[in-house]
Amino acid sequence: MTPMSSSSSQSYVKDPRNDDVEIYVNGEFFKRDEAKVSIFDAGFVLGDGVWEGIRLINGKLLAIDEHIDRIFEGANSIQLDIGYTKAELIEELWKCLRHNKMEDGVHIRMMISRGLKSTPNQDPRFIVGGATIVIVAEWKQPNPELKKSGLSLMTSTIRCSTPDVFDLRLNSHSRLNFIQALIQAINMGADEALMLDNRGFVASCNSTNFFIFRGNELWTSDGQCCFNGITRKKAIKLWKDAGFVVHEKPFTLAEVYSADEAFVTGTLGGITPVATIDGRPIGTGKPGPLTAKMNEIYQSFIAQ
Repeated sequence: MTPMSSSSSQSYVKDPRNDDVEIYVNGEFFKRDEAKVSIFDAGFVLGDGVWEGIRLINGKLLAIDEHIDRIFEGANSIQLDIGYTKAELIEELWKCLRHNKMEDGVHIRMMISRGLKSTPNQDPRFIVGGATIVIVAEWKQPNPELKKSGLSLMTSTIRCSTPDVFDLRLNSHSRLNFIQALIQAINMGADEALMLDNRGFVASCNSTNFFIFRGNELWTSDGQCCFNGITRKKAIKLWKDAGFVVHEKPFTLAEVYSADEAFVTGTLGGITPVATIDGRPIGTGKPGPLTAKMNEIYQSFIAQ
């Protein structure tokens, strides 16, 4: 099977079973080409909503409590009433998985918008119903070739926002600045974008969290202007638990260029190595042994 968008950290191996997957929309199921939301939906009109990416591995929803807590925290911060308790929302996920007879190797995208509006505008007081909930469950395996080659990154001129501008703890549908950064990177021949914060320190990539190794020490952003990544938190904890040092602190591009290795984290890809940044090889310019060890530790964790 051929990887889809093989140069992306979100690339996956095409699975023909996904052609017959049915999509959950507000408690009902539809074929892929029949699943729709209204053009008056707040998510379509202005990206007014929150989402989560979740993996099903060996019959277990990975880190489900953390994912549900995060989506409720995001919804609460924008005063979006999901209309379900946490336990009830988890049951809706299982309903979708049971309907599609899924037990392993699945990636789920759960998207919740503020719902239907009487007219397309910004004001949330024009909502005329409850939240819109869409669940897309697909058989997805991360592209194994990417683990061998590593990503190429380009530092974008577009910065990650500060919490007073837009808090990245929100898994919001509004992602235009990150799409712009990714387009910049693609146009320059890179796979994805590395992004700085307002101070000029390394913050994040356009859809993943960023790490470097200097010696055995693992470095990542101080977290002020990066995604509230669940895989990021797991990587930090697992490396500490393995007896190594982790620094969550500001660091510069100069320190990145002289790093021994680099990788990114995300729900689908897990641990994805980085080979080059701004045309410069990181370390040997190939995925290194420390990243491989981090990936081995992470794979053992998710297999539990």
